[in-house]
Amino acid sequence: MTLSLLNRLAMLDTSAVSDALDRLQLPGALTSLHALSVPRRIAGQAITVQLGCANGEGSTRHLCTAAVDASGPGSVIVVAHNGRVDVAGWGGILSLGAVLRHVEGVVIDGACRDLDESRELALPVYGRAAVPVTARGRIVEVGWNKPVQIDGLTVSPDDLVIADASGVVFVPHGHAERVIDIAEEVVLRERAMSEAVRRGGQMVDVMGAKYEGLLQKQDIHEQ
Repeated sequence: MTLSLLNRLAMLDTSAVSDALDRLQLPGALTSLHALSVPRRIAGQAITVQLGCANGEGSTRHLCTAAVDASGPGSVIVVAHNGRVDVAGWGGILSLGAVLRHVEGVVIDGACRDLDESRELALPVYGRAAVPVTARGRIVEVGWNKPVQIDGLTVSPDDLVIADASGVVFVPHGHAERVIDIAEEVVLRERAMSEAVRRGGQMVDVMGAKYEGLLQKQDIHEQ
């Protein structure tokens, strides 16, 4: 993934990217995950982690540590925690390590803890909930840097992630450039509509047939 593509993604928002995915009939927008710490938009490439039940077995490596060590600028750590909100799958020391490596943020399909620490570190964490319950003895890392399920969606390493106040959206690596192309055109068209409103245009006209057909083929052409 080129740096320029990541920079372009960072200039967008989840709504425009979701619209682009709709245009291409691709899944990717999630409705169950939201900002838990600082309300800052994040964008980057996924480094994935799969968690599972300990079942009485210990682990020689604490969960998510390998992913943190392998991450850096442009990385978003994506944790598949099977939607669990009764036990944390991410915590404060992991947040510190992520910040020191300049990670863009964390997305977890489940709960995290030490949320005050993540806020103090200004690390964006998106997930389902915050709980104080430790993973120790309850949760182990099953694997990392492999395809995982996030709220029923398959997310692979190096897929793109964007998250903001509206939610979390994933973009398949192989479709990234086309999705971003379309999302940028959506933004330009909506910006023009906003300008028309500011000039006194009637809402019924500005958000009429052109808005409803914004993602139709005649409005955004395939290259």
